[in-house]
Amino acid sequence: MTTLIEFSHVKKAFGKKRVFDDLSLTIEKGETITVIGGSGTGKSVMLKCLIGLMYPDGGQILFDGTDVTTLSEFEFRDVRRRVAMVFQGAALFDSLSVGENIAYPLREQMPELGHEEIRKRVGRKLELVNLPGIENMKPSDLSGGMRKRVGLARAIATDPEVILWDEPTTGLDPISTRIIDDLIVSMKKELGCTSIVVTHDMDSAFRVSDRMAMLSRRRIVETGTVPQMKASKNPDVRAFFDARN
Repeated sequence: MTTLIEFSHVKKAFGKKRVFDDLSLTIEKGETITVIGGSGTGKSVMLKCLIGLMYPDGGQILFDGTDVTTLSEFEFRDVRRRVAMVFQGAALFDSLSVGENIAYPLREQMPELGHEEIRKRVGRKLELVNLPGIENMKPSDLSGGMRKRVGLARAIATDPEVILWDEPTTGLDPISTRIIDDLIVSMKKELGCTSIVVTHDMDSAFRVSDRMAMLSRRRIVETGTVPQMKASKNPDVRAFFDARN
């Protein structure tokens, strides 16, 4: 496999609160990796550092061979065209229709596209998340699970190479959670994309992961496939799993 993303000896602090002391993790092209760990361990901070919403204090974050920690805000545009983030709360624009929400990144990043091509792309993305024909609805008319799926449709509008999932099943009922899990798996098959999933939901993590990475004590302390992680003797992993049984 080909390495696409590498966190190398990353350090990050907010004032006196140290988040990462020596965080290192390699992510292969085309895999779905789930980052697990307790609340406040910095899982979402990892994602935000990758796309330039935050900058680390030390170390490197390589994306396809480029150290993104050295990029300016302007230079980050090229990275953000290749990486999409599905935010925890979907982060939809309530004043826009579903169709307009999904079209937004297309208009921003692909100004060469005409109205009809954008309309077709919006329709195809809604079909991919099993919500065909709801372009004219407003986000306020949708259930929590539907909002998450529209958020995904917007994230994949530009056909990204990488999808970042920040707590994708938080607050959802079991049926909606399973739908989101199935979509994470199907995005890999349909788009061939790489996914990084941050979650507290172990059932979800076990269903969607090619590999898992445990974040504890300000670093990645263990990585492995689902069977390897379930069998791990690492005390941090065992304590985390036991607390959720």
